[in-house]
Amino acid sequence: MTEETSSFAPLKGIKVIDWTQVQSGPSCTQILAWLGADVIKIERTNTGDPTRNELLDIKDSWSLYYLQLNANKKSLTLDIKAPEGKKIMYDLLKKADVFVENIKPGAATKAGYGWDKVHELNPRLIMASLKGFNQGSRFANVKAFEPVAQSAGGAATATGWNEGKFNVPTQSAAALGDSNSGMHLTIAILAALMQRERTGEGTYVYQSMQDAVLNLCRIKLRDQIMLDNLGALPHYAVYPNFKWGKAIPRSENTEGGQVIGWTYKAKGWETDPNAYVYIVIQNSNKSWETIANTMGHPEWATDPRFSDWQHRQLHKQELYPLIESYTKNYDKFELTKKLGEEGIPVGPVLDWKELEDDPDLNSDGTIVTIDQGGNRGKFKTIGLPFTMANYKPTYKRAPDLGENNKEILTSLGYDADQIEDLVKKGVISKVEKPHNPAVHVIKGEE
Repeated sequence: MTEETSSFAPLKGIKVIDWTQVQSGPSCTQILAWLGADVIKIERTNTGDPTRNELLDIKDSWSLYYLQLNANKKSLTLDIKAPEGKKIMYDLLKKADVFVENIKPGAATKAGYGWDKVHELNPRLIMASLKGFNQGSRFANVKAFEPVAQSAGGAATATGWNEGKFNVPTQSAAALGDSNSGMHLTIAILAALMQRERTGEGTYVYQSMQDAVLNLCRIKLRDQIMLDNLGALPHYAVYPNFKWGKAIPRSENTEGGQVIGWTYKAKGWETDPNAYVYIVIQNSNKSWETIANTMGHPEWATDPRFSDWQHRQLHKQELYPLIESYTKNYDKFELTKKLGEEGIPVGPVLDWKELEDDPDLNSDGTIVTIDQGGNRGKFKTIGLPFTMANYKPTYKRAPDLGENNKEILTSLGYDADQIEDLVKKGVISKVEKPHNPAVHVIKGEE
């Protein structure tokens, strides 16, 4: 963070105790750190966050999984159950503004860090918990991972295809349960900080992964209610020849609204599995006429099968190959330019190699490069997902395990001898750099 912009850091001066691990909680505290908060990550002695050594790809390097979620933070290893460790944790909480935890249900309270206790220690402290399910839910004590949240939040049953051997509830590649939950919790924390400005007192915020997924799937509840009332859904891919049941079917590649959205093959699709574009046909006849004329088939505009949005929905299975007969002649970037210039909603289907190297995303701050040093060197990650006119984060490396032990404990009044004694007792562990062997992946039969 440059001196010029540091004064505009939204969370400058806010201290966060980050007792989170893996993805959902760390994605929340990552944003807080990038917004200027001082984030202290509490990690298990000797082992640290489980993702440090998960999905390794380079010798003597923390995993990208860890690095992409823990940049700009400080690391303190701590046995939070030992009396000395509990004292350190309590001292940190007394001086903190926010305490974030996503450990298993009930564990924080059992360990002595429940809301009643931390509120007693520091009435201004905001405590934020992230769990799989809501308090009081019949699943409240169930441990949740990403697919669990997507399944219980309604995303899986609405994703995928309605026929064939892959007609199964399907997970989205987007982290709807993890990073999405972390962003929702970030919103709650920011709201609690604003509330504290008026009340002078902290509050307890709670985010369930199920709720976060449901929030992103709200239009599926709309569709379910419509199905209850109408018995069929014209804007779904399976309409009209589908045996409708009690629940909405899978959405396949439809857009989600009344318009007709679909993925079409582009030039090169025979060898490139992602040579596709997504095109949206809006409801108005004028929009349809524009598509017909742009694609060189003005007769489509007067074809009675496609005369209005309702007929187009009835005959969309006949419409798809007509449009694709045009799109297959151009690559996806040409299509995006040609159709986009005519006001037709269109976009290339970008694979992750294309995204990794995308010139726009790499220059506008969406994809950022962080220098981790060591064997890892520079790596890319997705940066702060919005921009501010007067503030831009400085992206710093993620900490080694326990890297900030001495700094943090010294700030609490511990001297060098006391810190060394804590190491000997196992209350904290020595600073550890990554020391994993070279990675050899078994690729299977060629």
